[in-house]
Amino acid sequence: MPISPASSVSATATGLSGLRAAQQRMDTHAHNIANVATSGFQRQTVVQTEQPGTGGVNTAVRREPASGSESGSQLAEDLVGQRMSLYSFAANLKTVRTQDDMLGALLDTKA
Repeated sequence: MPISPASSVSATATGLSGLRAAQQRMDTHAHNIANVATSGFQRQTVVQTEQPGTGGVNTAVRREPASGSESGSQLAEDLVGQRMSLYSFAANLKTVRTQDDMLGALLDTKA
């Protein structure tokens, strides 16, 4: 299957979108961990939605109502979420690097 210019832009756009989403999730989890003991703390969550046609994602940060009874389990959830965000970031970075390598190989072949 031939690679069209549109699909190469889409791969890069998808990877960059994923990088931004992973960074937003990482920042949100860090915020939750840093502020869990603060009075009146409202936990934040990230909601991802797909971008039709481009293959990327949009993110939005939402605040949950304050509740002190589940802070221990939510702290564990945020710690695991940070690790998952790190892996997601690395996977999306690999997508962008692979696209860059493929474009470089194509240019070398054409030159």
